Amino acid sequence: MSKYKYVFFDLDGTLTQSEFGIIESARKALEKFGVEDDYENLKKFIGPPLYVSFHDRYGMNEEQCMDAIKYYRAHYEKEGIFKAPLYDGVKEMLESLKAGGCTLMMVTSKPKVLAEVVAGNNGIKECFEEIVGPSKEDKNPSKARLIHEAMDYLGLTDEDRKDIVMVGDRFYDIEAAVEVGVDSVGVLYGYGSEEELKRAGATLIAKTADDIRKLITGVASSDR
Repeated sequence: MSKYKYVFFDLDGTLTQSEFGIIESARKALEKFGVEDDYENLKKFIGPPLYVSFHDRYGMNEEQCMDAIKYYRAHYEKEGIFKAPLYDGVKEMLESLKAGGCTLMMVTSKPKVLAEVVAGNNGIKECFEEIVGPSKEDKNPSKARLIHEAMDYLGLTDEDRKDIVMVGDRFYDIEAAVEVGVDSVGVLYGYGSEEELKRAGATLIAKTADDIRKLITGVASSDR
């Protein structure tokens, strides 16, 4: 029996290497304001809500933020959304966890309608009981709130928290898990550092997708 019954997955940087489409779209949006930034800085768009990135990192006011989001999505929904391949071993890991009796949920700050397209395009949508994400109109969705929404969808109570684990690559995911009171796995192949994840309070650390499976099930590949 797996260590956890319910596994909540972040999307960008945890399941998909999403930098290509996100950075391309962010660059297109910033160009509208005469702003240029280097590739590494643009990686910081991966994880937080778009409104937060444009507002906090580029000092845009509310009207500018909403325009920037509009420009970003015009490109992302046409092209960028299809430039987010799965990390090595992710599909096999998800299928193994599901076959082993775990209930999988996607819990992402990406708008739900877009996350569904990404999941469908990569052939993993069927692995999840549900995809939980904000609406396009939600400016700054709380990851903790989204975890609560996933729990509510499954009919889970406070007593079930010991059976839940949140898997993500950034401190947003880990801090939300800590706030809700559930365990977390921080992944190192995404866009966050080990220092960032440990500082945020990650319960466990995974270097690969198969490490996630091992940590959740307590079973190594050779034992199956």
